[in-house]
Amino acid sequence: QVQLVESGGGLVQPGGSLRLSCAASGSIASIGAMGWYRQAPGKQRDLVATITSGGSTVQADSMKGRFTVSRDNAKNTVYLQMNSLKPEDTAVYYCNAEVRTTGFPRYREVWGQGTLVTVSS
Repeated sequence: QVQLVESGGGLVQPGGSLRLSCAASGSIASIGAMGWYRQAPGKQRDLVATITSGGSTVQADSMKGRFTVSRDNAKNTVYLQMNSLKPEDTAVYYCNAEVRTTGFPRYREVWGQGTLVTVSS
């Protein structure tokens, strides 16, 4: 059993910053890509950014220059630094990881429970 636990969401004013964290725990043999997605009310879940264990990143164009994804492989944790937040960034942010559990040969996708980010004055 593997769990992803997010933290760091909350209410922030436009132009402010937040840092999300997501820690993986359980019977982990290895972790591939980790990343963040978000889902605004009434909309589909969209990619924010992903990062491989080697540090290569993929990021949505609309958030480049404002959001930065990083990870600490030793802690099985991925971060999302969000700056210059806008009201349209309001969404539930979900952590995602490709995880290979102990004793199993294949990676599987695991999701966190989500953390709400609200950008409002």
